[in-house]
Amino acid sequence: MESIITAIITGSLTLLGVLIANGKSQAVTETKLDELTREVREHNGFARRMPVVEEQIRVINHRLSDLEHGGGKQ
Repeated sequence: MESIITAIITGSLTLLGVLIANGKSQAVTETKLDELTREVREHNGFARRMPVVEEQIRVINHRLSDLEHGGGKQ
């Protein structure tokens, strides 16, 4: 009878330890996922702005080219 009680107590404590460790692991995973989500959103914002910046650079280069070749009107 003592061995059964010991086995039940040991099993219960093991289960409790696994549940606690799993909860901490889940919290770390959620934190990492939140950070990754933030980074992806930041990258997406940058990716949306990049074509606008590229177009502005094209316009600036065209204007500089016009000025360098005397095509600029004053």
